[in-house]
Amino acid sequence: MPDATSNGVDPRALSDEDLLRELRHLHETRTDALRHAADQALAEHSRRTNQLEAEYLTRYPEREVDPERLRAGARAR
Repeated sequence: MPDATSNGVDPRALSDEDLLRELRHLHETRTDALRHAADQALAEHSRRTNQLEAEYLTRYPEREVDPERLRAGARAR
């Protein structure tokens, strides 16, 4: 998890609402970061996304999985 030199609030300290808001924002800005950000900024974007996604999965290990997103669902299409 973040140390004193990391940027951003520790994901464990975020409310569920704040965690989801931060994830939405990172996902909205991903393509722009990939296409136009400096290498360091893209690496930071990836690091923060990974942190927040890991926290989400920790909180919601039994999250709802759309059957269409599984191999069987894809094969059925």
